[in-house]
Amino acid sequence: MSYLDAAGWAQRGEVGQSVVALGGGHGLSATLRALRHVTHALTAVVTVADDGGSSGRLRQEMDVLPPGDLRMALASLCEESEWGLTWRDVMQLRLHTTGPLDDHALGNLLIAGLWQLLGDPVEGLDWVARLLGAQGRVLPMASVPLDIEAEMDDGGAIRTVRGQSQVAVAPGIVRHVRLIPEDPPVPEAVTTAIAQADWVVLGPGSWYTSVIPHLLVSDLHRALVTTDAHRALVLNLSPQPGETEAMTSADHVRVLREHAPDLKLDVVVADPTATDDIDDLILAAQEVGARVMLRQVRTGDGRSHHDPLRLAAALRDAFDGFLGEVGRSEPWLA
Repeated sequence: MSYLDAAGWAQRGEVGQSVVALGGGHGLSATLRALRHVTHALTAVVTVADDGGSSGRLRQEMDVLPPGDLRMALASLCEESEWGLTWRDVMQLRLHTTGPLDDHALGNLLIAGLWQLLGDPVEGLDWVARLLGAQGRVLPMASVPLDIEAEMDDGGAIRTVRGQSQVAVAPGIVRHVRLIPEDPPVPEAVTTAIAQADWVVLGPGSWYTSVIPHLLVSDLHRALVTTDAHRALVLNLSPQPGETEAMTSADHVRVLREHAPDLKLDVVVADPTATDDIDDLILAAQEVGARVMLRQVRTGDGRSHHDPLRLAAALRDAFDGFLGEVGRSEPWLA
């Protein structure tokens, strides 16, 4: 199926399989923009560890979940109409003032205000989804804000760095991450969505601060390991300075396994132009029970951005063709 067919399929109004996508930031937004062309039964489960910028300020001042990644996920699912696109732009608007509201995203303020009014993060996000006519639901991965603590290897010296914004810029290589608190509560809607899903999709995104954190929360980890859903992993298109610049494509899969050795995958989606050693990636995928799907999912301008329609076509083919005759020891070629 061509990537143009993926968009046409969604326009015909078919519901599609139930899919849960996990991540945060721009990586999750890329996945959601693709999946909305594949299914109307879509749930986003979003990291809540951001402690920088507008989100960090609201988190500190109001003692709420950081709303930024949740806002981006909602904007990615907005209704493709004048109404939905206008409200998306309102949500994404950054205020420019000489006062304390400077650089706040207007959507962050709206979400935080709804949480204050309703006293329920999930209900507040559902109201914003209704405002946007969102094609899918957005949920926080935990009911309380999280902190990420990383063990960094800086030239052989191991030190601990706390805070997502600090981990992203700290010198050295991330060796391991953990969450504070270690066992936060998870909204029931999250575990229910994973239990009822046909597919769960992880990645792309900041590996240690957006992807792996979902595997470190016991209730969420248990839901991902025990669900009957198939599991897909979408790899990044380029290394991330400070987090993964020394890692190969296969290393990304193995790091995931190190943090969750009991998690099995079914398919790993990789762009051949961003895959340094295909044979090693196939071996790493086999270690987690998966096969590799090699597809061009990069935008045509060569930047390290996933093209929504190309990624949609790859995921649709993975969903439809998983039980085909392709051997697990061979890459699934474009």
